[in-house]
Amino acid sequence: MSNNPNDIRIRAAWLYYIEGMTQSDVAKSLGINRIMVNRLLAEAKKRREVIIKINSELSELVKLQQDLKDCFNLNDAIIAPLESDQNDPTAVIAAAAGNYVSNCIRSDMTIGVGWGKTLNAMLSYLESRPVSGMRVISLLGGIAQAKHFNPAEFAWQFAQHFEAEGYLIPAPAVVDSAQTKHALLENCGLEQVFQLAESCDAVIFSCGGITELTTSYRSGHISESTRHDLISSGAVGDCLYHFLDRHGQLIEHSVNKRSISMPIERLKLIPEKILISGGEEKIAILHSTLRSLQPTVLITDERSAKALLNKANPVCNQVEK
Repeated sequence: MSNNPNDIRIRAAWLYYIEGMTQSDVAKSLGINRIMVNRLLAEAKKRREVIIKINSELSELVKLQQDLKDCFNLNDAIIAPLESDQNDPTAVIAAAAGNYVSNCIRSDMTIGVGWGKTLNAMLSYLESRPVSGMRVISLLGGIAQAKHFNPAEFAWQFAQHFEAEGYLIPAPAVVDSAQTKHALLENCGLEQVFQLAESCDAVIFSCGGITELTTSYRSGHISESTRHDLISSGAVGDCLYHFLDRHGQLIEHSVNKRSISMPIERLKLIPEKILISGGEEKIAILHSTLRSLQPTVLITDERSAKALLNKANPVCNQVEK
């Protein structure tokens, strides 16, 4: 065997990467120790004599994640694989979100939470454990009828997973007038809850499209006639009952003046904002919410990720230029 260091390095790389030997077997074959093999392999990669390529569908997800981070200025993007384009992505997004959120929880943390079908499904995937000093604050009012997706019920169940203190909004999510909203905020202590929410370390929220299939309309909060009126006013959906247009701006509509919800300008000030949503009917509002609230983390499915990038492509190209 040649004593040329280059020859030894290449032989070590060949035996390890191509022939599949263990580092111990490579060491025996070349008459050197295992530590030397490890150094030779590292040097080979550094010199780009060895280039490792991951030939897997998951590698595409990694690229999608990076593209989303670059395009929407995210700190992190979590994309759940979706086996078929025909599948409802709720379950896979919920599973990915449960794992991510569980890992984010820490002592003395204050978290604001929204509501919705995907967030409700996430509860099953949370790692339940007691967390000292943790507080959970609902970011919007509730609904009168008993529903699976009641914001107050979700906030309470989320808090129970971590034996945390819960703070709820004792008022409907949408009231009959702007005057009623003002009275509730000023005279019933609701403003104090929103002020407490301003101290949140993180908020977890979703967004909803404006089709008859989405949560707001199935829960009976928004009537069919109001839904059509919102669409006529330019709404593409809502985030915590803030109805946005395709540019991420609040539309001019009475619903936006009657919703009991953490104001968008206050939400923007929270250091970590985790947006969890996906599905064909939500692409427009997802894109709007990303532009409006500027979340730091997005958790979605791969089909929705691709659709978002396709929709935002002109914007991203402008940013790159």
